[in-house]
Amino acid sequence: MAPLLFVPNKTFAPPPPAPIPRARHRLAPRPPSAAAFFRGLFPTRPPPAKADLLRLISDQGRGLETQSDPSRLADIVSCIDALAAVSPGSDTVSEAAKLSGTWRLLWTTEQEQLFIVRNAPFFRTAAGDVLQVIDVPGGALNNVITFPPSGAFVVNGEIEVQPPQRVNFRFTRAVLRGNKWEVPFPPFGKGWFDTVYLDDDIRVAKDIRGDYLVVERAPYSWNG
Repeated sequence: MAPLLFVPNKTFAPPPPAPIPRARHRLAPRPPSAAAFFRGLFPTRPPPAKADLLRLISDQGRGLETQSDPSRLADIVSCIDALAAVSPGSDTVSEAAKLSGTWRLLWTTEQEQLFIVRNAPFFRTAAGDVLQVIDVPGGALNNVITFPPSGAFVVNGEIEVQPPQRVNFRFTRAVLRGNKWEVPFPPFGKGWFDTVYLDDDIRVAKDIRGDYLVVERAPYSWNG
């Protein structure tokens, strides 16, 4: 009997193998640079000029004694120049997180501040902490001379940061405060200062008039 269905004699080739999916290659993270590697092994040390600067200003009465000592002034300025050369033009000196805060005066050549500090005893008081309070996000600057226990001379101002180092400022209000009284003064002054050195402890600035300022981070926050 003939078959009901004729199938020709034919050799069938096996189906081609399924394609192997390609692996998704991810770029490996870039290895740290040699400089970054060694910085991790050996933390950054303060430049020698910092210790020299703090030593030179430690007995200068926030700058009062330096006014009559040009030799000491020259040595201090030399240390400041050396610190400024550590990272010239670095953007870190205008970062909001580093620049903002309550800073306490260690030393300055600024005549107006030193005049008030020197002559405070004539008003039967004494100058306490001299502060510079910077709020970069809020665009605010307050210069404060305290007269314990409750007095203060406060100058309010506005600021605009101009990287890498400059801060432009404009004073808007000044007031002398007592325990339960205050005397306002008209606003005065505008200009700029450059932060030439900044670390976790101190900040060094030079302003439009060529005056210098060395401040440390205060152990408290002043909020007026």
